[in-house]
Amino acid sequence: MYCLGVLTVASDIEVLARFGRALADPIRCRILLALHDAPAYPADLADALGVSRTRLSNHLACLRDCGLVVTLPDGRRTRYELADKRLGHALDDLRTAVVAVETDRTCVDADEKGCC
Repeated sequence: MYCLGVLTVASDIEVLARFGRALADPIRCRILLALHDAPAYPADLADALGVSRTRLSNHLACLRDCGLVVTLPDGRRTRYELADKRLGHALDDLRTAVVAVETDRTCVDADEKGCC
């Protein structure tokens, strides 16, 4: 990673690893898909996803730290949306690219913790 002014530019590998970490949790995936459809407020997202506001807040913080979502002040509330519309396209591409999964097969490293 190198600095460019006050912004930090991550390498391609760091960007992909960060994206993978964000997608590794089903709740974060559901949040991203919900925000793909439309910007939302945390309370509305928590209700729609059936998770506590505290849990949702932790996941939103992770997604924010990964650079995948941004906050927009809206009066006394804060609205969340995808950081870039290209993320929505990437999510669509991933969904269609990985749509055919063989459920009876295991990963080569299935004994390894965190493997699929």
